[in-house]
Amino acid sequence: MIDRDRFPIDPWCLIESSFSLDDVGVTETLFSAGNGYLGLRGNHIEGRFALEHGTFINGFHETFPIRHAEQAYGFAEVGQTIINAPDAKIMRVYVDDEPLSLDVADVREYERVLDMRAGVVRRRVRWTTPSGKDVLIEDDRLVSFEEKHLAVLRLEVTVLNADAPVTINCQVLNRQDGENVYGGSPKATKKAGFDPRKAERIQERVLQPEEYWQDGQRSALSYRVTESGMTMAVVADHIIETDNEYNARTLVEPDIAKNVFRVQAKAGVPIRITKLVSYHTSRGVPARELVDRCRRTLDRVEVEGVERQYDRQRAWLDGFWDRSDVCIGGHDDLQQATRWCLYQLAQAAARADGQGVPAKGVTGSGYSGHYFWDTEIYVLPFLAYTTPLWARNAIRMRYLMLPAARRRAHQLNEHGVLFPWRTINGEEASAYYAAGTAQYHINADVSFALAKYVRATGDVEFLHREGVDIAVETARLWATLGFWRTNDSDGEESFHIHGVTGPDEYTTVVNDNLFTNVMARFNLRFAARTVREMAEDDPEAYRLMVDRLRLDPSEAESWDRAAEAMHIPFSPALGIHPQDAVFLEREVWDLEHTPSEQRPLLLHFHPLVIYRYQVLKQADVVLALYLQGNHFSDEDKLADFEYYDPLTTGDSTLSAVVQAILAAEVGYQDLALEYFRESIFVDLGDLHHNASDGVHVASAGGVWTALVAGFGGMRDHFGELSFDPRLPADWPELSYTLRWHGTALRVRLTRDALSLTAGEGEPLVFSVRGAAYAIGPGEEVVVPLAGQGPVIPGRPSLKQFADVRREDGTLLSASVPTVTTTIPVIGSASDVEHGADA
Repeated sequence: MIDRDRFPIDPWCLIESSFSLDDVGVTETLFSAGNGYLGLRGNHIEGRFALEHGTFINGFHETFPIRHAEQAYGFAEVGQTIINAPDAKIMRVYVDDEPLSLDVADVREYERVLDMRAGVVRRRVRWTTPSGKDVLIEDDRLVSFEEKHLAVLRLEVTVLNADAPVTINCQVLNRQDGENVYGGSPKATKKAGFDPRKAERIQERVLQPEEYWQDGQRSALSYRVTESGMTMAVVADHIIETDNEYNARTLVEPDIAKNVFRVQAKAGVPIRITKLVSYHTSRGVPARELVDRCRRTLDRVEVEGVERQYDRQRAWLDGFWDRSDVCIGGHDDLQQATRWCLYQLAQAAARADGQGVPAKGVTGSGYSGHYFWDTEIYVLPFLAYTTPLWARNAIRMRYLMLPAARRRAHQLNEHGVLFPWRTINGEEASAYYAAGTAQYHINADVSFALAKYVRATGDVEFLHREGVDIAVETARLWATLGFWRTNDSDGEESFHIHGVTGPDEYTTVVNDNLFTNVMARFNLRFAARTVREMAEDDPEAYRLMVDRLRLDPSEAESWDRAAEAMHIPFSPALGIHPQDAVFLEREVWDLEHTPSEQRPLLLHFHPLVIYRYQVLKQADVVLALYLQGNHFSDEDKLADFEYYDPLTTGDSTLSAVVQAILAAEVGYQDLALEYFRESIFVDLGDLHHNASDGVHVASAGGVWTALVAGFGGMRDHFGELSFDPRLPADWPELSYTLRWHGTALRVRLTRDALSLTAGEGEPLVFSVRGAAYAIGPGEEVVVPLAGQGPVIPGRPSLKQFADVRREDGTLLSASVPTVTTTIPVIGSASDVEHGADA
């Protein structure tokens, strides 16, 4: 999955030992530096040969009108896309007026390292110039976790074997509205054709210049965004340290600032330039004020000293790894990839500070920088169990979006709120409603994430003050969206939800999607329980909530009633839960015989073709089995997993992690490990051929869940902490840390035992395979294990559909859509069922 000659195994570093233009877009992603607010793609400082010269700020966006081919009421009208902020990474080196350009340079040594303990990206290049100069170039970059608005870039140049004139050209460049001065992207990385995963491109000018100036070695550029009205400023300061003679020249224009250092370098005498950069953005503060904020950031950093920033970065990461690391015994390759995934979660969420966590973090423009439900289901569990403050900040983003979500619900004739499928500013930005707005399950996902955060932390104060608004308003939508039906035979009532799309985007606008119904049932129960507990335990907060939301006391009772009567589809003939009311009526897509060049399906087949088949982009029902596993039996989980696994394409990076969890739970342990390996190498191995667009942050979050909940067997159903481990056969040990109600729990799993060690905090109760245990502060509990659960060899196959009939007696059969230039002759149903030529 990864070239180990070029990317050697190191448990704490990602190392690139040779330069290549063939995958420059992927390595830009892999070596990105960010903190959740500010992200610098792993572009080389020369500023040449990049797929995307990316500098991204979370939430910094432009809006544009969505032009529908045919408009209809309620369609999303205004799109949003992340903006490429001015690029401050450029520090070009010239020796004898010859530029360093890695594509043609005589490079004798090359190494680039992402150090995940130090939080620094370092590069070392030894270059022989055409005139024979031996030049050592070392640079590093740091995006501070402590100083949200700060990046530090350092460059050291030493001519080793001779005196030579050296020029270092440092720039801040507005690439959003300009072109790459070196001719765009290398041919090897250009991609043609349609791909909905990429960002929209705006042709008009986006960043309107405001204040710009040069003061000594300090440069400032600032802008107002044309349509969204956002403002931003960037200020860069330059510190040169050398015993060589030099002079400095500067230039500043609305879209570029230059600081050029001309040095008469002596042999062996280094030149070091430190570039301190600060970015600030706002939804409306004047750009001039943001310039002042940048100046204050840099003034403070320069008083503290540059080395202090590196020390603080290391200390911050020491704390992060202490509470977040997952250790896999005996497998340094998996260890390296796992830590890379966890580090990406820090880079995506640590300083989001009330913004969302974009699908690509701040590593690329993929999916236009939008927030999806991915955060709540795949990222927030990691945040809640390791750094609860980050989880709280992520949930507050949804709380702040409630006004926009109320407007959207009203527009769709519903009560309460409807959270958008994809957004930056809170408004729905998806032009394709069938796979976007119709995903009403996002309401339940947000409420589920809120509940998980409260379960893990015990933060009832947040729930009662702000979180309850999310719970109540999301529950109200289900109460009006759903409807009642009465069975004529026994008079029993059932509650149904129609016209929705579940997580699987290959099946849209259906009735009674199982995932949606199961999660809506949770949402309704959680809201009802929350308001009742508030009324009893916190009457003042309850009174304020009732006044604020105009809550009728009878609403909670109606939510409970709808939840109890929620229709959960089940097929007695097949012994499984159908994904929706008509899913089993469709034909089965034969994935085993689908050519690889036709994958992913969404890039090669019209949606209507895909919608006619039983085929999944995402593991829809399987995800429900995990999230609401306490409502399904072991037999249900096994039957459902075996049915849906052969139908799941893996076209979504969100599938493999969930399939790994359920495969481990039901007994397909080798398959679980296969899915896990696929998950951790999604980006490192560019398995979906789009890692160049940015990190798959949700998949990275799912890696943590696959380890802790899949192999580690952790669950928190009903707010109770439990373990039922599934350690892979060739793993001697797995260990991780959880925070449960403020107490750190270190979990160590071997084949024979599970041990928990508690830090400071309150005594806790947990269970292992149904047996209850108690643990106090500083104590260790060791629980012997008899095996690692059931073991089923191989993997489910489409062969299981042989001689299987639907409820109406028709035979299931698998096929692949074909394209024909002749008029087909349609045989009889019996011909098709028995494999006759048609």
